[in-house]
Amino acid sequence: MAARAAPAALALALALALAGPAAAGPLVCVLVVESGGAALARLPLGAGGLFCLHWRHSVTGGPVADCFGVAPNGGLMLAESFLHDYAAGLGDIPGRGRVEAAPGGGYRIVEINEPLPGGVLRLRVGAARVGHRLTSAAGALDLSALAPGQRVTLRLAAEAP
Repeated sequence: MAARAAPAALALALALALAGPAAAGPLVCVLVVESGGAALARLPLGAGGLFCLHWRHSVTGGPVADCFGVAPNGGLMLAESFLHDYAAGLGDIPGRGRVEAAPGGGYRIVEINEPLPGGVLRLRVGAARVGHRLTSAAGALDLSALAPGQRVTLRLAAEAP
């Protein structure tokens, strides 16, 4: 029962944090970057709790981004993706979101809304040439400068500012 209560409590805390200062009191929604169980950095998410992971495609060097939000269980969910073109390994999967032209070129796959396994994102951070970086309405974080070559876990938390 306690294992089920933790995600529900986190979902409630995140919902309150994302609702705004009047409802949330002192809580804000943050993305925590961890490696080996230790927090490396925190990125405030701002209103809506959306953040994007950007990088350069390994074959073409073009920009790619996956944007994430808060799933109903309080974990992460893939909300949408940006693709500069249909390069190797990129494209849409029928029944998983909707493809539309992106302003300035490329494609967006929107309305994916797929919860991530375990509610977290595990990532091997690339070198500077890969350019892994996180952006949110409240800031940015250069993962390739912070933890090149490291395995990191990205998770949501509701914390005091």
